[in-house]
Amino acid sequence: MACEFFSSIYGGPHPPLRGTRYRPASSTVTSQENCNRKAVKLSELIEALELQSDQVEDYLDLQTGRVVHIWDSLMSAVQEGDDEALEGLEDWEREGIEDAKAIVADSGERFVAAPDKFDFHEYPHMEGFIETLEDRAAAEQLWRAIKGKGAFRYFKDTARRLGLLDQWYKDRDDAIKQHVLAWAEKRQIPLVDDTARSPKA
Repeated sequence: MACEFFSSIYGGPHPPLRGTRYRPASSTVTSQENCNRKAVKLSELIEALELQSDQVEDYLDLQTGRVVHIWDSLMSAVQEGDDEALEGLEDWEREGIEDAKAIVADSGERFVAAPDKFDFHEYPHMEGFIETLEDRAAAEQLWRAIKGKGAFRYFKDTARRLGLLDQWYKDRDDAIKQHVLAWAEKRQIPLVDDTARSPKA
């Protein structure tokens, strides 16, 4: 039962990894030992979502609780078994070689793609934030700012001018936290919430 949620959520024995370049080999989890999971720091998953790059793939190591960052160039070289390409990588690109090899060799028991920033839709949260404002004049300015091209930039510029930017960032941070919590709960991934701010004296 410990591993059945992978099948019930994804329709298969292992969770998919983000992107189309790589998929782990299929396998069936049969051992409780293989499903042991270390608690993951919530802040690391949030950071992985916020700092995602098109050139880097982020994975969660379920055995260690680490968030692993792998450059696309490194992953491609490892997948293709291209030792010459690996030798030609810069030092900062080569740092994750062992992790990349483990991901490629994984049968789906150990690694899962970290939360994807494209699954967090910021625009509805901007709308929700505006609806909470009691200052209707400020709200009206923000409604105008999010209409049309460049909505995100105009919204932030307007919020800054109105002195509401910090309030927006707190609201957005809370929404991202809830999004990541829901992501982890769906996958039965244990978390350590290290994001709570210490109360001021």
